[in-house]
Amino acid sequence: MEASEVAEKIHEHHEHEHAQAPPTLTAFRRVAGIYLGAIAMLLAISTLGGAEATKEMLNANIHASDTYAFYQAKNIRQTLYQTSAAQLELLIAGANALPPAESGKAQDLIKRYRETAARYESEPATGDGKKELMAKAKAWEKRRDHAAEKIPNFEYAEALFQIAIVLGSVAIVATSRALLGLSGVLAAMAILMTANGYLLLVPLGHH
Repeated sequence: MEASEVAEKIHEHHEHEHAQAPPTLTAFRRVAGIYLGAIAMLLAISTLGGAEATKEMLNANIHASDTYAFYQAKNIRQTLYQTSAAQLELLIAGANALPPAESGKAQDLIKRYRETAARYESEPATGDGKKELMAKAKAWEKRRDHAAEKIPNFEYAEALFQIAIVLGSVAIVATSRALLGLSGVLAAMAILMTANGYLLLVPLGHH
């Protein structure tokens, strides 16, 4: 059961007591109720932030994997062209009686293979060269890691908010300002964790 549901059930169970409570007690419970509503709203914001960070991490990881796969495919094709060019060069060198026309065709083919292999190494115009693909993959990895570093902040914040809501609800029933104060401390910590999740001022590391 979610902390917000616990709070709601406690409020419903003691609703009749609120109407008969002294003014000071009524004021305390009113303030505490408003406080719990605000905490529930902040919990929703923290939960949303965690979901967005998780989505961003997964999306960046997929893009990084796809880009690396494209890079590997380019590398394999480049190696094939380089190997084919080298094999043709060896054949020409070992063929003493190769007709000039055939030798010229082989040289053209070697040149084309070498040019294609060089183009695969870097294609600034299209961004699909090995050099550009590696840069893209590393950029996606950086985005993935940055999003992953956000997630623990939101996870801790959610747990703290939920505990704060439960303590606040118990404080209303027990009319305990001490419990409400403890709930406020936990909520303040959760707010800091949520802010750090969005801004990542202090990286906590990810798991």
